[in-house]
Amino acid sequence: MKIKLLPVLFIVLLSELSVGNYAQAKKIFYAAENVQTKMEKKKYAEQVKREFLHAWDGYKKFAWGHDDLNPLSKTFKDWYGTSLFMTPVDAFDTMVLMGLKDEAFGAKELIVKNLSFDKNIFVQNFEITIRLLGGLLSAYELDGDKRFLNLAEDLGKRLLPAFNSKTGMPYVYVNLKTGETKNEINDPAEIGTLMLEFGTLSILSGNPIYYYKAKHAVEELYKRRSAIGLVGTLINVNTGKWVNTKSHIGGMIDSYYEYLLKSYLLFGDKDFKMMYDSSIAAVNKYLADTVSTGFWYGTVDMNTGKRLSTTFGALNAFMPAVLALSGDMQRAEKLQQSCFNMWKTFDIEPEQINYKSMKIISPQYVLRPENIESAYYLYYFTGDDKYLDMGKYYLESIIKFCRTDSAYASLKDVRTKEKADNMQSFFLAETLKYLYLLFAEESTFDFNRMIFNTEAHPLKKFHETK
Repeated sequence: MKIKLLPVLFIVLLSELSVGNYAQAKKIFYAAENVQTKMEKKKYAEQVKREFLHAWDGYKKFAWGHDDLNPLSKTFKDWYGTSLFMTPVDAFDTMVLMGLKDEAFGAKELIVKNLSFDKNIFVQNFEITIRLLGGLLSAYELDGDKRFLNLAEDLGKRLLPAFNSKTGMPYVYVNLKTGETKNEINDPAEIGTLMLEFGTLSILSGNPIYYYKAKHAVEELYKRRSAIGLVGTLINVNTGKWVNTKSHIGGMIDSYYEYLLKSYLLFGDKDFKMMYDSSIAAVNKYLADTVSTGFWYGTVDMNTGKRLSTTFGALNAFMPAVLALSGDMQRAEKLQQSCFNMWKTFDIEPEQINYKSMKIISPQYVLRPENIESAYYLYYFTGDDKYLDMGKYYLESIIKFCRTDSAYASLKDVRTKEKADNMQSFFLAETLKYLYLLFAEESTFDFNRMIFNTEAHPLKKFHETK
């Protein structure tokens, strides 16, 4: 971030330099630098807030009471043919952190008066857990209204049958009314990204069953890692046999690693620390890859460690944040620089690239937050202004290429910048939240006392960890 000295400070600085008072001049310079940085951050924080309101107003006008806004056609989408209020639940804690009291009140009234899970529909256990269960628990912890907790407990009970497989690892889908399950082929991300929400629900409700079920699922997955410590992409939750043995940190595996670390930090359960430490050691040994374009994590065979591809993408960009949270700043900073380069090379990041050739594999941008999330974590831990500059670049490119007259839209192709008719709820829950927190006063969020779930819903720590 370039510093432009305020006129008065500039005059004082010259005065001190003219009499040889270099120590005092240095103090003045750094004071000016600090003032300028604060002014810049405040300006960008307010801009992010305005963009959030633009997107939220579009949702209210064209999709109120439904799951998602379709910003180009100005219509709405409900995931399962009936609304579960995905966007209001996902966006609520962002409004609280931004201090948008009127908007938060309106969303709260909609949710507590209308949201019901008594519906004969099959839902994806993982997505409903991270977005709705996580969102309701966070809303309760931030707002204190027990109606949020009551909704969370009702949802948790309806999701529990998902764990009724022969191994205890969850099925992909569960019916909210009947408890029926389907799809026994699941992945590590969907199996291992339930602990923060189910564990928090156990503590807040006083019922240990949620913590037990989620932890058991993780342990069953972990013990099926390969001899070299890696997990694959797909596993049968009844037989416990791997169906796809490709190992990577991208979609279908990504947040499994995130939750091993965060479960330890949230609950102080050392079993998770043990699982994270051994897992990340294997990831760094076999998946990490340094090539001419930077430091990355590729794809290997889980059993042999043989490299299969040099694919990396938007979802993989969560890893610098996790590495930083674990204290591995060296790898975190190197990987974040690669992630930023991936974004900047194409003006805005594509879904997937070949990091060796820097050619696009999947060209869409669906308003994902992970690259921004990692910049926020690294700025928090380092205080280095280069991460603010990254945030400015991310924000400005999203505004330039994705803003519409009604809200924000995904891109079909980052090369042509053609827009797609969707704005998923995580744009409000994660993308704009992390951008706001990157520029907002540090006191806006108590980083040391809360942990974000993978949908950026903050949950209170129940144990001090070192």
